[in-house]
Amino acid sequence: MRTKGKRSEKINVVTLGCSKNIFDSEILMAQLRANEFNVEHETESEDFDTVIINTCGFIDNAKEESINTILQFSEAKENGWVEKVIVTGCLSERYREDLEKEIPNVDAWFGTKELPRLLKTLKADYKHELVGERLLTTPVHYAYLKISEGCDRPCSFCAIPLMRGKHVSTPIEQLVEQAKSLAAQGTKELILIAQDSTYYGLDIYGERSLAKLMSALSEVDGIEWIRLHYAFPTGFPEDILEEMASNPKICNYIDIPLQHINDAMLKSMRRGTTRAKTDRLLNKMREVNPDMAIRTTLISGYPGETLDHHNEMVNWVREMKFDRLGVFAYSHEENTHAFALEDDVPAEEKQRRVEEIMAVQEDISLANNEQKVGKTLRVLIDRKESGYFIGRTQYDSPEVDNEVSIPAENTYLRIGDFAEVKIVDCSPYDLVAKVVSSEEAK
Repeated sequence: MRTKGKRSEKINVVTLGCSKNIFDSEILMAQLRANEFNVEHETESEDFDTVIINTCGFIDNAKEESINTILQFSEAKENGWVEKVIVTGCLSERYREDLEKEIPNVDAWFGTKELPRLLKTLKADYKHELVGERLLTTPVHYAYLKISEGCDRPCSFCAIPLMRGKHVSTPIEQLVEQAKSLAAQGTKELILIAQDSTYYGLDIYGERSLAKLMSALSEVDGIEWIRLHYAFPTGFPEDILEEMASNPKICNYIDIPLQHINDAMLKSMRRGTTRAKTDRLLNKMREVNPDMAIRTTLISGYPGETLDHHNEMVNWVREMKFDRLGVFAYSHEENTHAFALEDDVPAEEKQRRVEEIMAVQEDISLANNEQKVGKTLRVLIDRKESGYFIGRTQYDSPEVDNEVSIPAENTYLRIGDFAEVKIVDCSPYDLVAKVVSSEEAK
């Protein structure tokens, strides 16, 4: 058996779930690197000693993926391919006692707020001077910036407060320093994330302060795009819309999870809003900034959702013509308010409803993209693959939204640079473009 000291130990960090978990893994990896560990993210190499699995516990599919990943590496440990298996994140926070009994050969389990304890288990020190420093797992030109942790919302279907705790905002000055550090590394796009971004500042400033934060971040040299995710609709601070419309560094894009539109469903979901209020907010967004791309997510098959409720949502999606939309089948989560309700929509029917909404959205997306053909747009180049440079417009977030494919033949673009392109073709969820000359771009 090899004899290894702490400094030579190689660690593989595996991240499951949302962008907030990616952020947490990047913080963890920076701490490990500062302790002189050899750390990689989701390495394809099998030459590592310890795996740390950052799990998701949000809905059934995510929990299943997390458990399967733990079992995979647990088996690798039994076969002698891995020496240690450590589990952290939301699933571990929520189900630690049960998991410890079911998968006993995991070496250690940690929740979402136990980074110092995790490091101590590896005989590493928590470096306080590194607070906010990260080892990016994304391409360096864009990075997630988590502006707060936890959530105070009472949504009936959501277990996030059980896993992440109460809402805690990070002060503006700390976030600006993080943005400066990222910009110095070459980051050009900041993607603001939180459990509830529009609640930002209430706990530390006594008022919603997201617009002030976005303005402060826009003053950081090197940052060219600021993108907003996870804006809760109830109590929405409308000064954000004015800041977006007037500040050229803030993308004309918002991710605002609405979940449903029927009043009875919204009341049961404890969303604190109504269809009329939601429609008023969406119309206000488009009035203040007609160029804004609106992304939302919906839930199909919530307890008590009738066909009439579902059809109302389908017709509303058709009417609202969202630029980007995703749908989740309802997941019945223990210890949530909705768990006391009967999960009365069969799984097959939930999926049918999901697919019906997405079919409507596909037609909307195609029509939206067809309107872009012939237009010149600014894109940020993310990568090169299969003979194409792949980029995004300001209306698209990485991983979840449209991409722009630019034939690489006779074209040279640098990853992480911006380019002016003319859209020449489209599909429902992607665009094809060619680089325009400086004269064409004028």
